[in-house]
Amino acid sequence: MRILRFNDPILMPDTGESSEQRLARAIPLRGTCGQGYVERRGISVEVADAAGVLFDADFGGRPAVVFPMRDQLGTLTSLHGRYLEAGRGKNKMFTIGPGGGVASVLMGWQAEPLILVEGLFDALSLASCGWASVATVGRWAPWLPKVSAGRVVWLAFDNGRPGEAEVIHYTQRLSECCVRRLPPPTHCKDWNTALAKLGPGAVAKWIRDHFSASSVLAP
Repeated sequence: MRILRFNDPILMPDTGESSEQRLARAIPLRGTCGQGYVERRGISVEVADAAGVLFDADFGGRPAVVFPMRDQLGTLTSLHGRYLEAGRGKNKMFTIGPGGGVASVLMGWQAEPLILVEGLFDALSLASCGWASVATVGRWAPWLPKVSAGRVVWLAFDNGRPGEAEVIHYTQRLSECCVRRLPPPTHCKDWNTALAKLGPGAVAKWIRDHFSASSVLAP
């Protein structure tokens, strides 16, 4: 299975704005149509606000919720946007910046355990259940092997072939840590689907059960 890789523009097309300039234009979610969007996906505005999600009414021509992607020092590397609507022929997401960062929610990569997920809304869904995580958004951060060395890292990528391909990819690259698999609940493609179908209590229990089973089975 080929893993999709991205070639994000460093600057916003047409305007030439940097990720820093675009982030400065973003506003809090509350009272915007971005609030309604995250709430329809089962995320409270309080969780989204605490995670640093903002609203941009004109992110590359369309309204989007946006989130800064940062490196291990907290330096902004990219700005990731998730569009409120994505019709035929239109992208669901757009990212600008040189790359090398992740979307950290709650304590992100500094939390124990370290959980890696695919998308922003996967991370927000785990935060709704009380768990910190890091969303890769399909990008590779070259500093992840260093900060994960000697730790247990849970690969909580999507169910299905693309998610399993990411698991293989990260297992190969994170060779100095103990890698374990944390799949979304059965019959759920990803964590946001699980949150919508099962609710935060059931998702939190699924995660706790996997951690407990692993601690019992670990050598």
